[in-house]
Amino acid sequence: MDRPNVLILYTDQQRWDALGANGNGEILTPNLDRLASAGVNFSRYFVQNPVCMPSRLSFLTSQYCSQTGVFRNGVRVPEDTPNLATYLSNYGYTCGNIGKLHFLPHANRDHMDPHPSYGFDVHVNSDEPGCYEDAYRAWARAKAPDQMDAISLGLPPARETWERIMGREDIVHPEREKKCAIPFGADDDLTHTAFVADETMRFITENADRPFMAIAGFYSPHSPWIVPQKYLDVYDPESLTLPDIPEGWDRPNRTPISEAELRSVRQGYYAMITEVDHHVGRLLDHLEETGLAENTVVFFISDHGEYLGDYHTYGKGAPGNDCISRVPCIVRWPGGGQKGREVTSLTEAIDVVPTILDLCAIPIPTAVQGQSFLSVLEGNDYPGRSSALTESEPCTAIRTDGHRYVCYRDGREMLYDLEADPHEYSDVSSDSDYSAVLSDHRLELCQRLMSTSLPRRREWAY
Repeated sequence: MDRPNVLILYTDQQRWDALGANGNGEILTPNLDRLASAGVNFSRYFVQNPVCMPSRLSFLTSQYCSQTGVFRNGVRVPEDTPNLATYLSNYGYTCGNIGKLHFLPHANRDHMDPHPSYGFDVHVNSDEPGCYEDAYRAWARAKAPDQMDAISLGLPPARETWERIMGREDIVHPEREKKCAIPFGADDDLTHTAFVADETMRFITENADRPFMAIAGFYSPHSPWIVPQKYLDVYDPESLTLPDIPEGWDRPNRTPISEAELRSVRQGYYAMITEVDHHVGRLLDHLEETGLAENTVVFFISDHGEYLGDYHTYGKGAPGNDCISRVPCIVRWPGGGQKGREVTSLTEAIDVVPTILDLCAIPIPTAVQGQSFLSVLEGNDYPGRSSALTESEPCTAIRTDGHRYVCYRDGREMLYDLEADPHEYSDVSSDSDYSAVLSDHRLELCQRLMSTSLPRRREWAY
C-alpha cells in the first residue's frame, strides 16, 4: 500500500464555536468550512488539559497527563519521549514541525540553540511571534530586514526578567497586555501565520517524494490580538455577539468587562482566525497543485479554547469548561467514506495518534492510550466515549453527554447540567435533585482515572 501523507493544522487557543462549520454565522472561515464539507467534523472533541504544553504533549504522545506527569506549562519534555513523530519515523516518514511545538519552556532559554529532535527530522520552530530570535525572525529578516522592529507581538513577563538578567534586551516589543484588537505593524505577508504557512509548503515540496508528516503550528488566535488590518476590516465590532453571562452572576476577583473591550477583543480574535483560514486555503491549494491532495490526510485541530469574555475573563485554564476543553477537529481523508459528515460522539484529543497510525498501517504501541476512530472516517457508526477526561493541576473534570463534573484536589465538587445551562454558570452539585447524577459522575471519574495508568512492562525470564 501507499502510506498517506499527514498534514496537521494546529491552532492555539481556538474555541470549538469559533468556526463557520460549527454554526458561527459571524466568523468568516470559508477554507476551513470547505475542509469540513470534504471531510468529517468531530463536533464534540475535547482536549486533555486546559493549557498549551500539557495539552500538546498529551495529543502527540496519546497519553493522559496523569501518565506523562505534565499538568502545567514550563516543564521540559524529556528528549526520549515517544510520540507521533517517533512512531512514523520508524516506518520511513519524514516528519517536520513548523511553528509552535512547545515541548520546552519558552522564557529561560536561547531559541537559537538547536532544538531536541523528539523524533522530528525537521524543526522550523517558533513558539511565539517575534519575541525571540528564532526561525520566524530569521525568515522575516531574510524577507524584510527593515521591518524587524514591527513583527514582535510583545514579550512575556517571565522572558522580560530573563532577558534583563542575561543582558539580552535586543528586540523591540510592543506592550503585550492590551485588551483590544491591534493592527499588525509590518507587511501582511510577514506575520507568524504567514511564516508557518510558507515554511510548511516548503517542507511539503522538499519531501514530496516520500511519505511525510507535517505539523503546521499556528500561534493564532492566541492573545495578544494583533493581526493585519485587512482582516480586522472584515468585522464590525458593533455587530458581534457578546458573552451571554446571567445577570447577577459573580465570581470573586472578577469584574464585568466593558462592552467596548469585549467587542474589540472578539473582533481581533475572529480576525486572527480568518487570517489562519486564508493561509489554510493556501496550504490546501498547494496540496492540489503538487498532486499530493489525494494521498494526504489533513487534520485541523487546536490545543485548547479561549474564555473570550465568558466568566468575565480571558485566556484559558482549569476547570476546562466547554469554551476551553472543546475545540475544532476536522479530518479530510480522500480515501474515506462520507463527506461533510458531523460526528457528535464524544472524542478525545489522544484519539488522533492511534487513528493516524491506523490510517498508515502502523501498529499501535501499548503506550498509546487513545482509541482509533478510523472506522468513522470509513463511514461507519461511531459510539465514541462515555466521557471526555480533562486533567489539570488543581482539578480533574469529565464531560459526559449532558453534564460536566469537576473534582478539586481539596475535595470541592462542581456539577453542571449542560442541557439546562449550556454555558456552565450554575453549579448544581449541592442540589438534591441531582444526587443520582452526581453519584454516577463520581463513579465515572474513578473508572476513568483508574484506566489512565500504564504499568511498567513485565519481563519474562526464559
